[in-house]
This record gives sequence, structure tokens and C-alpha cells, in this order.
Amino acid sequence: MKDIFRPSPNSFKHTFCVFSEMPISIIAGLKVQFESKAGSKYYYTTAGMYRISNHWGRLANSKWRLEPLEIESDTKLKLGYASWDTFYPDNTVEQLYYIEVNFAKKTVKYQHKNNPTYDHEAVLRTSFETTKRIKQIRNLLNLTSWAQYYQSYDIEFLREKIITELIYSNKTLEEVKRIYTS
Repeated sequence: MKDIFRPSPNSFKHTFCVFSEMPISIIAGLKVQFESKAGSKYYYTTAGMYRISNHWGRLANSKWRLEPLEIESDTKLKLGYASWDTFYPDNTVEQLYYIEVNFAKKTVKYQHKNNPTYDHEAVLRTSFETTKRIKQIRNLLNLTSWAQYYQSYDIEFLREKIITELIYSNKTLEEVKRIYTS
């Protein structure tokens, strides 16, 4: 009989992880090894974890995000996979997070400093500071009312300049905006 791989239940507490969405057919033949009270199902392998769930984001004491497939499915139940080496420590006091923006898609997300793609130039912040900065960036990406005082600038150019400064410096939004009003 083949041994079932089962990680320690405490190994997921206070972690950040980005799961990649997979087609549900990938887990055919695997046995559910844990089912949460909320209905999420977990499948463990020696390489990583599959999680099928209808909710992602903040989970109890962890932050797990699902990166969707290129062609998004309409179902609410999504299967995600993450290898064990992509579970990073999370807490509220350390500066663990940096911000990434996709200007073409007008999206913003945070990443962990242990992510191998971290450029070591974006400012690291606590989770609270990161959340606050993301809210400001989303407003800049999606609203136009803030730009009424910048008539001489192209709004897309200005968005990119201000947001980039917010990601790569500790200047406040007001300090950054002042650069373009003087």
C-alpha cells in the first residue's frame, strides 16, 4: 500500500501563497485528504498542494490568492495548485510585501518578498501599509476625478508616473501628486 503524504497541519498557519488555477480534471484519481468546515478540499502530494474551493484570499490566519487560468472559467469552484516552496511566512509586523501593477489591465496586487521575481527595488511594507497603498493605487487606476487639477498632463502618463512613485518610494500620495502640480 502506498503511503499518503500528509504535511503537519500547523505548516500552513500564518502563510502567504499564490496558487495557480488548474483544470479540475487534474485531480482525478486523487483522494481528498482534508475537508475544511467551509467546504474546501485539500489534496497533498510530495511536491505541493491542490485546493478546491469557492473562496480565496484571507483564510483564517493565512493569505492565499488564486491566479486564474488565461481563459477564466464561469464556475465558482476553482482548483488551485501551489508547490511547498511557495508558502511564505506572514505576519503583521514585518515588511514582507511589495506591490505590482499591470497598467494595461488596470490591476494591482501584492507579492511576498521571498517571491523569486522580486526586483529588490519596490519598497517592502507591512500588510497594513500594503493594503492602504493598494487602495490608493486602485483609485488612481479606476477613477478620473483626482486628475482634474492636472489639465496639462495626459491622464495615462500621469497615472503611470504617480503609481510607479508610490511603489518605489515611501512618499505619501500627497507628496507624489505635488511633484506634478508645481
